[in-house]
Amino acid sequence: MAKKDTEDKEKTTTGPVRGDFVAPPEIVDVDEQADALPAQEEFWRPPTRFGSVPVEKAPLGWDRRKGFRKLFPQVMLPFQVVERVQFGHPDLEPNRLFWGDNLHVMRQLPSESIDLIYLDPPFFSGRNYNVIFGDQNELRSFSDIWEGGMPGYLIWLNARLYEMKRLLKKTGSIYVHCDHHASHYIKVEMDKIFGYECFQNELVWHYQTGGASKQRFSRKHDVILWYSKSQSSWTFNGDAIKIPRTEKAMQRAQNPTGARISASDTHKNPNDVLIIQQMNPMAIERIGYPTQKPEELLEILLKAATDKGETVADFFTGGGTTVAVAQRLGRRWIACDQSRVAVAITADRLTRQVEEQTGKLFPVPDFTVEHWGVYETRRLAESPPEQFRAFVLRAFGAVMEVHEKGIHGYKGAIPVWVGEPNQKKAVTAADVQAFANAMRKTLRYKQDNLRDGIMLAWAFRPDAVEAAERLRRLEQTDLNFIRLDMIRIDSPRFREHVTALSTDNADYENFLTFVQPPKVEVGYKRIGTRIYVFDVSETAILNAGAKIINVQWDFDYDKRFSSTPGYSFVRGSMLQAQYEFHISGKKHIACKVQDDMGGEGLWTAEIEVN
Repeated sequence: MAKKDTEDKEKTTTGPVRGDFVAPPEIVDVDEQADALPAQEEFWRPPTRFGSVPVEKAPLGWDRRKGFRKLFPQVMLPFQVVERVQFGHPDLEPNRLFWGDNLHVMRQLPSESIDLIYLDPPFFSGRNYNVIFGDQNELRSFSDIWEGGMPGYLIWLNARLYEMKRLLKKTGSIYVHCDHHASHYIKVEMDKIFGYECFQNELVWHYQTGGASKQRFSRKHDVILWYSKSQSSWTFNGDAIKIPRTEKAMQRAQNPTGARISASDTHKNPNDVLIIQQMNPMAIERIGYPTQKPEELLEILLKAATDKGETVADFFTGGGTTVAVAQRLGRRWIACDQSRVAVAITADRLTRQVEEQTGKLFPVPDFTVEHWGVYETRRLAESPPEQFRAFVLRAFGAVMEVHEKGIHGYKGAIPVWVGEPNQKKAVTAADVQAFANAMRKTLRYKQDNLRDGIMLAWAFRPDAVEAAERLRRLEQTDLNFIRLDMIRIDSPRFREHVTALSTDNADYENFLTFVQPPKVEVGYKRIGTRIYVFDVSETAILNAGAKIINVQWDFDYDKRFSSTPGYSFVRGSMLQAQYEFHISGKKHIACKVQDDMGGEGLWTAEIEVN
């Protein structure tokens, strides 16, 4: 049975605009960033009581004036579209796969645009989860250890839950997957955010696998909390997820005196305990990603809460199970992860799924891979100067200036100058002097004697520094140099520098995150009939301090990378792979290498197999 508001039949589009860079909502100046968020005063109105359940405190991290922005400031950055994977239906609006911080990605998406959100966040388990296993090459996919303890974890989660509430349609639902570590705490916070009356079910996912304990009852279940957006209207397709009745029940149905069901009623409604086994190591769908969930579980949830063509979102996509099931069931999807490895694995999984099921799927929309907050230097360096400047200004929270020659934009009232896209072109003394001359012609300089400015660039030559010092000493003109450099999106420095509304920090502060692709070098040798060993140990990692964390192989490369089954993750000796080709002859192969800073490089070649 499905309950729905008829007014929500229209779909809200979420696809990117054309071009490499997708701008966030237009803003006039930095102070208006607060207006870009939804009306947060409608979110929390204490005190509130739901029957006998008291909810008298705001969610952890909530500020009555700034909402969650007090701890997690609004960041207005553009997206960088790095790839569009095509399936032969370019007329369909593409699905979207984001690499970036999900909080900031969600803030750029339109309100009431999603039908179902499945959330599989860190569980507060106190563990680190590894993607690649091996001696010194062991790298963590994500950490589930929280310095702020449970309150810190809940504050972090609450800010995201609030944005998800905004994104859901009036008939939408959210499933939050958790376990014994924090499920009870999460429910209390969700009662505050979504409302106790919008709580629909506590689902129990029961499985038999896992360890046995001699000190306590063995833990064999996870919890999934289901909340609807509305108190009165949501989607539940019970008929789509009915389960077969037992043989014993059907035998009783044949008894005319004792039957409570019809003989034709072969299926029954499911209960709130979902008995689904975890994947065994040999399961076909298993890709090796830590904490991967079985497709059977997600299929039940998606069928229950959505209809074909509706939009599903997973903002902790991991290995991509949710969106793989959504794509197979004919749902649209949005996915996001902070790990580039997770994004690469998800993209590869979706591509292979379509290739393996050609002709069996409905017309599959293309999907785009988009970066938020971490950008590829090479792509930026190849962009036209005006596009590069527009990108940097918007990312810095500044507004482009087109009328005043020599001034590229303004951050508040402060003039801003942006350097060349080419990293090898450093700012010179002549650039500094030209910018100072342009500042002298502005009204703020002539009338108010305001003499500060900002210069953003990859590097500053020594003579530029000397020129700025002379201007500061002789004319009291204060130019703040900000260098575009390497900052990880998950670091405190990112928030500190990107969200800062002032430039009072010391010179040469870093800003944004730019990554270089590895220079992939592959050696190979024949060790048997059509058996080859491939080695990427000579690959040069260009991001300082970075390490290789993922290697993928495509031994049948057709200009669209799709990893060969079993070679999406290479366990053990990660830098080497052995492969036996089925037939001899010329073969096109490809290798994708990723480092832990987010750099990704692709190597392709044609080899003679014999």
